Amino acid sequence: MAMAPVFLLLFIQDDILLRGISLVVFTVAAVTDYFDGYYARKYEVETEFGIFLDPLADKFLTFAGFICLPFLDPSQFPWWAVILIVIRDITITLLRIYAKRKGIILQTRFTAKVKTAVQMGFLYVALLFGFLILFGGEFGNFVNSIYNLDIFYWAMMAVTFITVYSGIEYLIVNKNLFQSNSSK
Repeated sequence: MAMAPVFLLLFIQDDILLRGISLVVFTVAAVTDYFDGYYARKYEVETEFGIFLDPLADKFLTFAGFICLPFLDPSQFPWWAVILIVIRDITITLLRIYAKRKGIILQTRFTAKVKTAVQMGFLYVALLFGFLILFGGEFGNFVNSIYNLDIFYWAMMAVTFITVYSGIEYLIVNKNLFQSNSSK
């Protein structure tokens, strides 16, 4: 969780070295988060606090990645799309907390797993291009020409759609959480 703001602050600088360091920070945070969860499950040393904190740390890192994107180009990565992604993830996190208080453990939906994979893949490519675009010369011109094809805009729209869809699916599948005991 502590690495997410460091990544964010470094990435939004228009300095090639700082942006490169930010990608290393992002990658280290993602890799250590993965191995932390893997080993906790493998050696059965999961704690209630860890089970709560791990997805929260994932969200911080993902949010930081998405928040960086409009700083690159708000026409390719519109703020409204970032806001929808953040709202979806906060809503589902709150739904999980609410369900847990009611003694219900929400199973991760397949579409949520797809959403996470799509988001992370997209973020890695978009952030890498955000770094590469700072290069000058022919290579920089090549990267810029790819960047200007609006591929990232349409990819952002697809990521936003998948994210919102998976959130709506969670709400529909778990609508019984919102029913009062007296209406059953």
